Amino acid sequence: MNHSKRYREMDGTRDRNRRYSVVDAVAIVKGNAKAKFDETVEVAAALGVDPRHADQQVRGTVVLPHGTGKTVRVLVIAQGDKAKEATEAGADHVGADDMIEKIQGGWTDVDVIVTTPDMMGKVGRLGKILGPRGLMPNPKSGTVTQDVSRAVNEVKAGKIEYRVDKTGNIHVPVGKASFGEDQLVDNVRSLLAELNRAKPSAAKGVYFKSFTVTSTMGAGVRIDVPAELASVS
Repeated sequence: MNHSKRYREMDGTRDRNRRYSVVDAVAIVKGNAKAKFDETVEVAAALGVDPRHADQQVRGTVVLPHGTGKTVRVLVIAQGDKAKEATEAGADHVGADDMIEKIQGGWTDVDVIVTTPDMMGKVGRLGKILGPRGLMPNPKSGTVTQDVSRAVNEVKAGKIEYRVDKTGNIHVPVGKASFGEDQLVDNVRSLLAELNRAKPSAAKGVYFKSFTVTSTMGAGVRIDVPAELASVS
């Protein structure tokens, strides 16, 4: 693969064969994030699980202490008092049958959809539209709930969903390059701790095959996961 001169220069700031502490990795990633836009800092984790088996699925949510730096647009599909509650909580869009009809027409200009259990019968019919976009509400992610106020507040505060793909990998944003190093370190460590907690009992062998921090235009920096987990245990 032919990389750009800038990428090769960044590549020289870290040792490919070394596993770094989160603190050092964040410093390298931030130092290399020199694009003309505010790069997103991401984590890519390769897990030792076989997602084809239901008991080895890794999926859940985590509230990042400092958010992702992204303004999250939230739609709440609810009726009556719950719709009022969603509006008061700061949801960007609130509605019921009118919003369902709008989505059926192709509108999906939101990042997260929250709904109440009584509306799931209708929302579930939108699976072909919402599923491929990762927008289908799910009780496991806290987006099918009676407590819509809490759901909206958590999403706005930096709650993200993670889910292992069919190859055992997880990719999630953990902030922006403009964040302070301490903020990024807190976010990365929160995600690492959550993924460790979510380890399926059926998973055998090495669980964290790799855990890499990178920015949109940057080279990945691998984390020494055992040392990190040992330092917080």
